[in-house]
Amino acid sequence: MADRGQDVVERLVAGAREARAVGGGERQAEALGELDEGAVAALLVATSTAFVVTEKLKLTRNPIVGPRVDKLFAPTCDCATDSATIEFRLRNPDRVSLQIIDAGGDVVRELARNRPQGREPVSYVWDGRDGGGEVVEEGTYRPRVHLDRQRRTIVMPNPIRVDLTPPRVESFTARPLVVSPDGDGRSDRAKIRYRVSERATVELYVDGVRALRKSGTRPAGTMDWFGVAGGEPLPQGRYTLRLVARDLAGNLGPRSGSRTVAIRFLALGRDRVVTTPGSGFAILAVSQARALRWTLAQRSGVARPGTLRLRAPDRPGRYVLRVSANGHVERAIVVDHECATRPLPVRRRRSRPPRPTARSRASRRPGTRTARPARCV
Repeated sequence: MADRGQDVVERLVAGAREARAVGGGERQAEALGELDEGAVAALLVATSTAFVVTEKLKLTRNPIVGPRVDKLFAPTCDCATDSATIEFRLRNPDRVSLQIIDAGGDVVRELARNRPQGREPVSYVWDGRDGGGEVVEEGTYRPRVHLDRQRRTIVMPNPIRVDLTPPRVESFTARPLVVSPDGDGRSDRAKIRYRVSERATVELYVDGVRALRKSGTRPAGTMDWFGVAGGEPLPQGRYTLRLVARDLAGNLGPRSGSRTVAIRFLALGRDRVVTTPGSGFAILAVSQARALRWTLAQRSGVARPGTLRLRAPDRPGRYVLRVSANGHVERAIVVDHECATRPLPVRRRRSRPPRPTARSRASRRPGTRTARPARCV
């Protein structure tokens, strides 16, 4: 009956086209008149049958319930998101075949074939590889389920995107280049500014140790580094900073170029000062603190960072200059003696003394010693 109805439809279409070609309605009427009553009845039955089937499919509930499918993953990332999970349950027990198809509808991987499944949830895992074990191309894929008993094939409307491209850090700056993270609010942090090629999580590494992880996945942002790495504050020194980005799929990008930032709480220009008793001397003290405290022998004071102009103790000796800034201390040795300002003697190469003669031996008196000049020590 359905085949006969289809034949009637084809004849109607052919008659309509012929009528338009000749430009008259009489030919169309003659074409319609050639159809017998049985053909018209077959056409009406076929149309009604198609309508009933369509409405029945609309009212039939989906046999797949509660699907949960991972939307994005990276099969080559060696991370927690290197596979996609497909989970669902059936309204009625059946034998299930599950395939992964690409955008063109071609099957790239079969995950199950005629596997019995009840009403409980069942999950399947796809590692992003085809039937030959090769990683599929980057793109969008969908799971297709075939139910053997119901003779139904359903393409799930849950796309799975395979991402194989790692992110990269396009720009990266750190300012200032010298920080003093001692909590006084002056140069306590270095401002990190960056831009990544895609949405990703950005991490900061200091000398190879992870120091920060930026919350959020915006491709451009900032982070503040307070001189901490591995959960521990770092001492004074120079450190190499690098950024690493991991995208939403899990791909880990290469490390960025390096930026060098120094941590400096307090630094003295020299660690040894030689001077004379009671005379003045100068020493450089570099710090981001507002004020410095110094102690030398029995004297102490407060000064601003920069060149400290102090006076040596009146008595010769060896003293320790102690300078502190916000709890950080540096020391220098002050050597105070009278010979500090005298020029050092020039050491000359000694020539071999002449061999003593009989007269020179006779001129020496037994028991006498040659006097040596006094030296400053």
